[in-house]
Amino acid sequence: MQGSFVKEGAIDAIPTILGYASIGLACGIVSVNSGISALEMALMSVFVYAGSAQFVMCAMILAGAPLMSIAVTVFFVNLRHFLLSLHTASMFQKNSLGSNIFIGSFLTDESYGVLLRKQLENPTVSPYWMYGNNLASYTAWVLFTVLGNLIGSFIPNPEGLGLDFALVAMFVGIFAGQLEAMARQIPLRKIGWILLSVFLAYMGLVLVTSSYIAVLVATLIGCFVGVMLDDK
Repeated sequence: MQGSFVKEGAIDAIPTILGYASIGLACGIVSVNSGISALEMALMSVFVYAGSAQFVMCAMILAGAPLMSIAVTVFFVNLRHFLLSLHTASMFQKNSLGSNIFIGSFLTDESYGVLLRKQLENPTVSPYWMYGNNLASYTAWVLFTVLGNLIGSFIPNPEGLGLDFALVAMFVGIFAGQLEAMARQIPLRKIGWILLSVFLAYMGLVLVTSSYIAVLVATLIGCFVGVMLDDK
């Protein structure tokens, strides 16, 4: 029974895996220009496992940035994952602490988005389903980043292939599916107010702070608006 949940979670992660194929290859290709070997790319993907942060790391390594600067930057780039993990833990309240830490350690924006859609369809999500969702995505990311590094020397201009757009396309696909599921249960007016609040907050904050902090604060504002609308 548990194995079937793991398998189901892995199958539901297929859109993420397809997106990671392009993003992972692109990240691996970029890492070659930074002098990162295939082994180093593998270790980075295994222990850091954060697409945007790994792109930033490659750029900073290429620029010769000090280690402390890279560490602090990666911390702020991934700060939103504290918020994602807290919300995810609330979905598995009957789960053990160790299991929730395991889930949070492998959580990404994409696996979180797939989880939200799954919960809309079935409010009771098995933690074993989440294991499958997370681990399938994790395995794909590690494999494709290493593969990208290995073939990077043969693709001198990856931007010309449109690989940089794959991340945007993957998010659009995940968001569209999630929005469709939400629309069946939540009034469109409420969804519209939440999205508008997040958009306006982000556009205002990005003018005075970094995009990473703007994303985090705008998300909190969207959550606050959603709670206020629920109270009404």
